[in-house]
Amino acid sequence: MRAVVLALSLALVGATVFPEFSAGKTYVYMYEMSVINGLPEEGLARAKMNASCKFLIIVFFFIFNGVVGKVYAPEGVSDLVLNFYRAVLNIIQLNIKKTHNVYDLQETGIQGVCKTLYSVNEDVKAERIHLTKTRDMNHCQERVYRDMGLAYTEKCDKCQQNLRGSTSYRYTLKPVLSGVMILEADVNELIQFSPFSESYGAAQTETKQTFVFQEIQDSSIAPISAEYHHRGSLKYEFTNDFEWTPLQLVNVTDEQAQVLKELLNHLVTHNAEKVTDHAPLKYLELVEFLRLARYEDLEAFWSKYRDTPSHRLWLLEAIPATGTSAALRFIKEKFTSEDLSVTEAVRTLVAAVHMVTANPESIKLFETLTEDSKLNANPVLREIVFLGYGTMISKYCAESDVCPVEYIKPIQKRLSEAVSKGETEDIILYVKVLGNAGHPSSLKSITKIMPIHGTAAASLPITVHIEAIMALRNIAKKEPRMVQELALQLYMDKALDPELRMLSCIVLFETNPSMALISTLANAVKSEENLQVASFTYSHMKSLSRSASMIHPSVAAACNVAMKILSPKLDRLSLRYSKAVYGEAYSSSFMLGAAATAFYINDAATFLPRSVVAKTKAFFVGAAADVLEIGVRTDGLQETLLKNPSVLKSGDRITKMKRVIKALSQWRSLPNNKPLASFYIKLFGQEIAFANIDKPMVEQAIALASGPSVQAFGVKALKTLLLSGVSFNYTMPVMYTEMRRAIPTATGISVQLSLFSAAVAGAVVKIEPTLLPHLPEDFPLSRLLETDIKLETEIRPSFAMDTYAVMGINNPFYHAIIVSRAKFNSTLPSKISARLDIKEGDFKIELGPISGSSRGDHDSVCRTLYSVNEDLRAERIFLTKTRDMNHCQKRIYRGLGLAYTEKCD
Repeated sequence: MRAVVLALSLALVGATVFPEFSAGKTYVYMYEMSVINGLPEEGLARAKMNASCKFLIIVFFFIFNGVVGKVYAPEGVSDLVLNFYRAVLNIIQLNIKKTHNVYDLQETGIQGVCKTLYSVNEDVKAERIHLTKTRDMNHCQERVYRDMGLAYTEKCDKCQQNLRGSTSYRYTLKPVLSGVMILEADVNELIQFSPFSESYGAAQTETKQTFVFQEIQDSSIAPISAEYHHRGSLKYEFTNDFEWTPLQLVNVTDEQAQVLKELLNHLVTHNAEKVTDHAPLKYLELVEFLRLARYEDLEAFWSKYRDTPSHRLWLLEAIPATGTSAALRFIKEKFTSEDLSVTEAVRTLVAAVHMVTANPESIKLFETLTEDSKLNANPVLREIVFLGYGTMISKYCAESDVCPVEYIKPIQKRLSEAVSKGETEDIILYVKVLGNAGHPSSLKSITKIMPIHGTAAASLPITVHIEAIMALRNIAKKEPRMVQELALQLYMDKALDPELRMLSCIVLFETNPSMALISTLANAVKSEENLQVASFTYSHMKSLSRSASMIHPSVAAACNVAMKILSPKLDRLSLRYSKAVYGEAYSSSFMLGAAATAFYINDAATFLPRSVVAKTKAFFVGAAADVLEIGVRTDGLQETLLKNPSVLKSGDRITKMKRVIKALSQWRSLPNNKPLASFYIKLFGQEIAFANIDKPMVEQAIALASGPSVQAFGVKALKTLLLSGVSFNYTMPVMYTEMRRAIPTATGISVQLSLFSAAVAGAVVKIEPTLLPHLPEDFPLSRLLETDIKLETEIRPSFAMDTYAVMGINNPFYHAIIVSRAKFNSTLPSKISARLDIKEGDFKIELGPISGSSRGDHDSVCRTLYSVNEDLRAERIFLTKTRDMNHCQKRIYRGLGLAYTEKCD
């Protein structure tokens, strides 16, 4: 137990009745606190932390009037310790009104500005006042919390009720001449988190505090002789401890090199033939170890292992997953010094974009990457860096209270210059960057290149207009009203290209439109002359009307009303007309689900659809995220096919294929700036890659494939395969989930809810040839026409995944958590036999399982799910193993009387 001196040097506002602390005296209180994390059911593990001390309270300059305003402390007092003091200030803060016994107000506390109910009862006989105040943390004007890894998610306010909390303060007060004196205070707080419906249970954090008066000392203790600075208010201040790793998997000592060597050797050795069930855990240990490393440490590790391919692979897969600025700097420096190949740079940069924590330092580093001449010389890396710059801004703004416009201004300036020079490719790139960033200030820059601002914008290519409209989707999440007005204006403009109007419809429904707006669209469709636009809008509304998820229930309800306005004749339009298709599977009990959307934009005069967009969405724990989106356009391909009218004539399948191939052979007549097709890929709502398949790209690919070095390499590889066979293995780890939310408790210590998953996938491939007749080492390729070739291919794909759910206290000084872990491990070996007799024109493929499975010839080989929970206090491990006999590689059973039946899987 330790005595703590609390000097009240606070800027305060008045109250009618307030706790009394007289100047020149020392008030001694006994303080105890505890935090318990776990599940409420009896017999399950719980994590607990206790603390106790004496508080010595002294007051300077003024009368304390019960409400805490500004908090002052010396610079040497850490934020972690200051939050501990705030917890006690939170207890002695009282808003007591003489004229009311029961009242509520929005009161500032350690968790934010929340609704607080006061109940005052006076016991005149005992000369005591009993006061209760209850803070409802579900009704806050301003709630203090911090998220990590949730930048890509869309929150559902109704679903956020799965995180509930309330704090109850019970006081025994003694009336004194100038106010009241706190004799005793008991604080009980309960924070409940239910990832599924509450009927399925919830994890809880319980905190308790007692604050008991001991004595008044007539002498005053001198405070610390230091300069006091303004250190915020009563609200909790997050510090760097939020970045603390949820699980301390590795004990980092001075022997860093030895720890890394053991981890890498274990991963390389034990995952050569197949992925073991403990590979994800070891990969997490490697990531955690590298997360605590400095840039200089990463340099030292790289110097030692860069020439060992297997160790190099694991390092390059783990470093971006650390999410540190040191990792991003390392990747930049290694590519600049040509230590990384282009393929390695692409892989690590894409991973770093989504894993590195967005902060001013990492954003500045990405800005310097956009100006790097080596990176800009490679078109693929240039795209990744610029798109990644926009993503970093988006992530920072999603998880920060401020979103400085200075971060996005360089791209806005580049866009303006590209427009003035008419550089279409650069315009599209910079618009995509602004779309990734989703900064509201970019709306003005984007609207300038839309066909609503006069002839200058209208003269730009339609591809620019398309990108400008699609870039509005991320901005709509922050400024839905402004985007709605612009998108509705575009949709209602019947002089616009129908494709642009349909894309505006997509943007409108991304803004969570109101009933009035959806009804406006429905009435517009009733008089719409363009059946492509009418069909697309109608099908989009109909699909959304069937949605059962809790993210946007008002949109589904409004679309149901719209369906009653519109004519069902629109539902009978054929596939020649544009469609929007939406499918969903959602469990309200578990608040889990998935959705898939496809946008099919057609034109009556085209042979193929003008564009197709497909995307998937996931719903989990009261939030939603766009997981994957792929879009394809077929402009140049349409033009090439339509130059040959015979393509559209009727005929059998083979004849039509021949006509298409003949038409495609005329692609050389296209202008250089006209792409055959284009595509883009989005991950979590952020575009990560796009490309145009144009004439220069095709010519370059043909020249590369027909070069003498490539042909010689191909012949050599073919001969090696046929004479001696090949054998290779590949392992790829990925940390694909890391989400965290920290919530302050009444004790001044934050509780973290974390979910993170790691997976390792691998495959071993062995190809053994059999040739009849046998060929010599240096055989001519013409001999293959007289050879019977048989290839036996054995493939052993394996996969392992670990998922951890963590709840508890996690900072550099305290670590009390409860962990739930789920494991999955699977190996699915298969065998492929291919036989080719070129002379006879005979080709045969056989698929079958590998004989001699490790499970044994007399056992069923079925998918098995392991769930492991560790009770550290009781030193017990609870393991559940579930075998799904509907998913078996080999199922042991015997049938009788079924010889004449045909089985249906």
